[in-house]
Amino acid sequence: MLRYNFILLCFLVLLFPGYINAQDKKTVSLEDVFKTNTFSQKSVYGINWMKDGQYYSSMKRGLTNPVVVKINVATGEEAAVLIDGGKLGINFSSYSFNPDETKALIASEVESIYRRSSKGIFHVVDLKTGTAQKLMDGEKIMYATLSPDNDKVAFVKDNNLFMVELASHQVTQITSDGKWNHIINGAADWVYEEEFSMSKAFDWSPDGKKIAFIRFDETEVPEFNMQTWGKLYPEDYRFKYPKAGEKNAEVSIHIYDLSTKQTVKVDTGEEKDIYLPRIYWTNDNNTLAFLRLNRLQNELDLLYANSQTGATRLILQEKSNTYVDLDYNDDLRFLEGNKGFIRTSEQDGFKHIYHHDNEGKLIRQITSGNWEVTNLVGVDEKNRKIYFISTEASPLERNLYVINLDGKNKKILTPEKGTTSVNMSKDFKYYIANHSSAISPLRVTLNEASGKLVKVLEENAELRSKLANYSISPKEFFTFNTVDGTSLNAYMIKPPHFEENKKYPVLMYVYGGPGSQNVTNSWGGTRDYWHHHLASEGYIVVCVDNRGTGARGRDFKHITYAKLGKFETEDQIAGAKFLGTLPYVDASRIGIWGWSYGGYMSSLALMVGNDVFKSAIAVAPVTTWRYYDTIYTERYLQTPQLNATGYDDYSPITHVNRLKGNYLLIHGTGDDNVHFQNAVDLVDALVKADKQFETMYYPNRNHGIYGGNTTWHLYSLMTDFIKRKL
Repeated sequence: MLRYNFILLCFLVLLFPGYINAQDKKTVSLEDVFKTNTFSQKSVYGINWMKDGQYYSSMKRGLTNPVVVKINVATGEEAAVLIDGGKLGINFSSYSFNPDETKALIASEVESIYRRSSKGIFHVVDLKTGTAQKLMDGEKIMYATLSPDNDKVAFVKDNNLFMVELASHQVTQITSDGKWNHIINGAADWVYEEEFSMSKAFDWSPDGKKIAFIRFDETEVPEFNMQTWGKLYPEDYRFKYPKAGEKNAEVSIHIYDLSTKQTVKVDTGEEKDIYLPRIYWTNDNNTLAFLRLNRLQNELDLLYANSQTGATRLILQEKSNTYVDLDYNDDLRFLEGNKGFIRTSEQDGFKHIYHHDNEGKLIRQITSGNWEVTNLVGVDEKNRKIYFISTEASPLERNLYVINLDGKNKKILTPEKGTTSVNMSKDFKYYIANHSSAISPLRVTLNEASGKLVKVLEENAELRSKLANYSISPKEFFTFNTVDGTSLNAYMIKPPHFEENKKYPVLMYVYGGPGSQNVTNSWGGTRDYWHHHLASEGYIVVCVDNRGTGARGRDFKHITYAKLGKFETEDQIAGAKFLGTLPYVDASRIGIWGWSYGGYMSSLALMVGNDVFKSAIAVAPVTTWRYYDTIYTERYLQTPQLNATGYDDYSPITHVNRLKGNYLLIHGTGDDNVHFQNAVDLVDALVKADKQFETMYYPNRNHGIYGGNTTWHLYSLMTDFIKRKL
């Protein structure tokens, strides 16, 4: 049964004055979205809380280059300019302070490598004199990081780890065996970067006298060859990419002692086919903590290592019949005074906060319930409080809460509906909140820890004023039940001048991957505005979060284990069938589109649901999980050697003979993530099956398919296909 959660009209009037006279307003055009950036949203950038808690810094654009200003929390006034890019003549893009806030590290001419990795030119700025010292004579380096004792910088260059003393400019090369496509020291390999969100792979000890780092030996990892175009002869870009079932890099942890200039190798166990996705220094300078995952990712260990000997001991272990999700176990905080550590886990079925003593013994579970802690904001040890973001109000919402360390006196600090993220001051007296909802763009506020508003920093008044001139239908949230009775969350965007007695075509938008979530009460970005454009052209746009997605507990998410594609596709088909029963939906004109995992889903849905879907667009889709990387794929499917049917039964390539509808396949040839190989093999299978379809490839474009005129071309292409084929 359809249960609408309609947005109250009073909110519509507040957001869109004159909403009742929508017939007189403009509709969203492609040019608005992709050419003129009409709906660009402002924020407050580069926020860094100062150590005293009375000031924070923020980066803003100066007359020429950026400046970093110091802002008084109590008055909201700028107290000083800390870094003046104009005076320095440096167009920097990021900055960080050392612990005593006498120096800052700024990065310029930053060059992206993969999703999270980059290299750039780094300067150390003396905040007293305002002068800047260039590191490594302006050579581009990676992950430059100031030491806790304020006088050194560690960084990675040419796959080796280095350190420079700021006073003497003396450079120490800590490793020397780094080599492209063989050995990496202090930086993550491709698959760790993509799937464990790790780029920098080293960390200073709290006293600045040691550096722990991870070494990747990827010599035996199979090499992927990606051609690049634009010259007389295409060139090859070769990098190590472990596909499912293939060899991973052999990883090891090492600790360099600055005083002895010796490196100790940490004992990570006899098994070498493992993952070491995190290293953390404890509050003891002689103890390094690290996480260890087995190859199938169903056993997670927390270990302590002696920094002088490399000897280790097991502190805590978590096992699962499916998989242990690192994203749900990645909030480790060590408490002062040997009072243990705080961590998160979904071991009781939902992600919650736990307190353990230093030896791993559970002291207590701090939060509980059929809801998820999505972010552990911080632990105020002085006042024995924990701040966190959760879905307790609804899986669609994100609110800030505070709870005592003993699990008592839980209180909501941001009760307004929508999605909130926060940046807490170091003394836990203030926080900066970023809030939006489906009917309200981003609003940035400064608040006391109690939740009391101090000042509005940004409310996007200009954007709100522009929106008042457009006829835009808000998202309407609803739920429906699948065949087995599972309730799924969804939203619908109707045409601005919707008529109940008229039948409309529907375009479903899907991602649907494990732990993801598209149906949230938050303000959307470019893709949402494109959906509003399609709505203005007479299409209803619908998004369904199928089984396997996030924010609804472990069982809901893990149901797709060992059979990716099965339940997700069933749910998207069920959603389309349900929509087809609505009096204002033309059941013969339902389409679906998605990107990446969503492209995999849209392809599979069109083929398996050939009696439901008329058309589909797949952008950069996985077409067989055999071509995707080890960490992501094996987490959910095991290896192809152990679960061949799980890999093949729900591959679009397997189902090409079932294609009946209109299909548009899009891919970038420079996609280092989901390789163009996926599209090539699907096209080959479609041709063999004598199936007609449309396709577009974008030369040298990566997984995001952008750059130059690409985004405009891509969305114009998809819009034209929808108008012709749906």
